[in-house]
This record gives sequence, C-alpha cells and structure tokens, in this order.
Amino acid sequence: MTLIKSISGIRGTIGGQVGENLTPIDAVKFASAYGIWLKQQRNKENFRVVVGRDARISGEMIQNLVMNTLVGLGIHVIDLGLSTTPTVEVAVPMEHADGGIILTASHNPKQWNALKLLNAKGEFLNGEEGAKILAIAETDTMQFADVDNLGKITKNQAYIDLHIDEVLKMPLVNKKAIEDANFKVVVDGVNSTGGIAIPLLLERLGVQTVKLYCEPNGEFPHNPEPLKEHLGDLSKAVTKAHADLGIVVDPDVDRLAFMDEKGDMFGEEYTLVACADYVLSKTPGNTVSNMSSTRALRDITLKHGGNYEASAVGEVNVVELMKKNKAIIGGEGNGGIIYPELHYGRDALVGVALFLSLLAEKQMKTSELRATYPNYFMSKKKIELTPTLDVDAILKAMEERYQNEKLTTIDGVKIDFSNSWVHLRKSNTEPIIRIYTEAPSQNEADKLADKVISEIKAIANI
Repeated sequence: MTLIKSISGIRGTIGGQVGENLTPIDAVKFASAYGIWLKQQRNKENFRVVVGRDARISGEMIQNLVMNTLVGLGIHVIDLGLSTTPTVEVAVPMEHADGGIILTASHNPKQWNALKLLNAKGEFLNGEEGAKILAIAETDTMQFADVDNLGKITKNQAYIDLHIDEVLKMPLVNKKAIEDANFKVVVDGVNSTGGIAIPLLLERLGVQTVKLYCEPNGEFPHNPEPLKEHLGDLSKAVTKAHADLGIVVDPDVDRLAFMDEKGDMFGEEYTLVACADYVLSKTPGNTVSNMSSTRALRDITLKHGGNYEASAVGEVNVVELMKKNKAIIGGEGNGGIIYPELHYGRDALVGVALFLSLLAEKQMKTSELRATYPNYFMSKKKIELTPTLDVDAILKAMEERYQNEKLTTIDGVKIDFSNSWVHLRKSNTEPIIRIYTEAPSQNEADKLADKVISEIKAIANI
C-alpha cells in the first residue's frame, strides 16, 4: 500500500502501517501541519477553514479526524459534509475563509483517500507551499490551542445549491436554449457526490434526467476513472433511454466526460475542446492545457484567433500559466474544465452548463457536434513502479534516445513528432509512470505507446 506526498496533496490507502498509508495518525499529522502553516500566513486571531468530502467509505472518518485536528489548533471549521471539490473551492472565498480541505482521492479506487489543500482563494497550493507543509509535518514541535481557545465546527450543507446558483449566473450559460432543447440525459454519478450535484444542476436547467449510480454511498460500481473501458453500463443506459447524451464524473466531480446518443464516448479529451470552442466563439482569447492533453485544443484556439500554451501536468501548473497568459478558459485533457469567470479550479458543473449551452445553440446531436472537431486519437498507458526502478534514469535514457526530436522536459519527457507525440512522466497521484501518446489513428497511438513501453522495459531490464 502507499502514501504519496505531492503537489496534488497527501494521498494514500486506508489502513495499514503508519507513515506508509493514510492512517488516522497520518491524517492528523498532515491536517496539523496544514493548520500550522495557515496560521503562519497571517497575524490574526480567528482562522476559518472550509472542509468537504466525496462519498467514499472512509470519508466520514477522515473528515472527523481532520476537522477536530483543526479545532485543536484553534481554527474554526465550516463543515460542508458531502460536497464536491469545485464546491469547496467556490465556498472558500464566499465564506471569507483562510483555506479549505477536500477529502477525496479523486479517480482512485475506494481504498484510497486524500487531503487536497486550498489557499484563501480556494485554489490549490503551489509546490513551495506544499513543501513547507510537508516539512512542518516532520517536526515534533507542533503547538496546539489551550482549552479556552479551541475552534468550533459549523455545518453548512447549502453550498452545492449555492455553487449551482453561481454556475447559472455565468453570462454564457444559455438556460433558455437548454430548456427549449428538451434534453434527456443519463447521469453516472459513480455512487459519489456527483450523483447529488449533477442531477440538481440539470433539474435547474430544465433537463430530463435518468440517474445511474447516483446513490452517494461510496460503493463505486466500476473503476471511478471516467474512461471508455469503465462505462459500458452508461452506454447501455443511454441507448435504452433514447437519451440525447450521457454524463459521467469522477467521485469528487472535477472531471467530466460525455457520451453521445449512440452510446459512444465523446472523448474525455474533447470535453475541454468543446467547452473552449463555445467560450472562444463568444469571447475570443487564449487557452492553456497541460502537456498530456490533445492538440485539438490548440487547433480550436488558433481557429478563433487565440494563443495556446501547454503547462506541466497538475492543476496548479495549468492555473499558474492561465494567469500568466490571461487565458479565458483552460484545463486538463482528463475532462477538467477551468473557467476563471467563476473560479480557478476544475469544475464539472461549469463544464456541463457550457457544453449543454453549446449543444442547444448548435441544435445538433451530440455525435454531430463531435464530428465538427479535429480527429486525434490517444493512448493512455502506465507502468507500475517498484522500489528498484530509477525513474529519473529511465527518463534521461529516453531523452538521449530521442535527442534529435523536439523535446520538452519541464515535466518528465515529451517527444513531439511531425504528426504524433508521446509524454512520459511519473504520476503525482499513483506509483506509476504514465505513457500518453497521440496520433492520427487509434492504431498508431497504441503502437507508439507499446513501442515506448518496450523501450522503457529494455532500459530498466523488466
């Protein structure tokens, strides 16, 4: 089992050995470190932190540990209970809080959980801030509040509704067109909080909703990563219901993928492409995605007269480059939409509202809309890491092997060929090397990935 400390937060499997897994002691230690770091940021008396969780089985236990640790530091807690990552991000500035914590391991299976840490803007901490918290966690000099200065916990379970209010206020959300389109949609909420939030949003938009796995009990009915190979039940449900499309989110509702009326994937990479196409058609400007995302976003951005830039993988890196380049929309190819009009965070609710606005205005079927975009095909594979594998040496060897090609090394190694690319990097969230490729056909993308995997195995003698 594993405990991973990275730019994406503190993530691990529940149970097992302290320091090697996300045990109660580890949850308290890292929540303490975060609270102490937060108090170092400002000289004031009252500190407030927003805390919410997805529906995974360990969530209530971890949340209670985290909240009461903050109380022990003299920090007041706003408890959102079952929530979504973007909802907590929206709630932090609305509450004028000093930070936020989301208890979720995102797309990881049910045995995982994590502490995702936010600043006072409701945005993820950067690498430098994360490093300071990790350093504090390793000290034995943490100071807690005395009995007269303990924090208090206040429950507020209205924030999913408040989040939806903010989404519907966005000028580009065409509520009337969506209502007039009389959409019928199947929602796969993977038995987490997307099963609460997405149907509520669709109801407010006048969309007929068929619920699939929308009971927030944390018993994921399939692998919770919203990829084609995990969504056979959604495909069947869409065609059986004669729906206009299917919607699937990950457990914390920051990733979003669509399925067309035929039960075929729209493509998680094309969630951002379609939403950007809509936004850029109304408000031209620049875009950003990470290095592992499709070239189609670049093509759409250029079509609308904007400038496209690619960042290192990780939401905080995308946001940093978006701010620098004044991008009006951005995100990650895994189905993460970042629309600064509302906030700088991946938000499936924002993505649903923008996508349905586009589909309603175009008066097209979902499959017809997909056919209007450039066709690229991706392969996303991985190699499990073992303690003996030297990832840095492997990446360096691959860099040398392809030194005559266009290389980018700000995040692993990306090799750009004339009509394809491959990106190799160590994951921030799992003990794996990710191998992403893109090419003009699925066969070419798969072949390129398999070729690179065989080269890595030869280098590593595995």
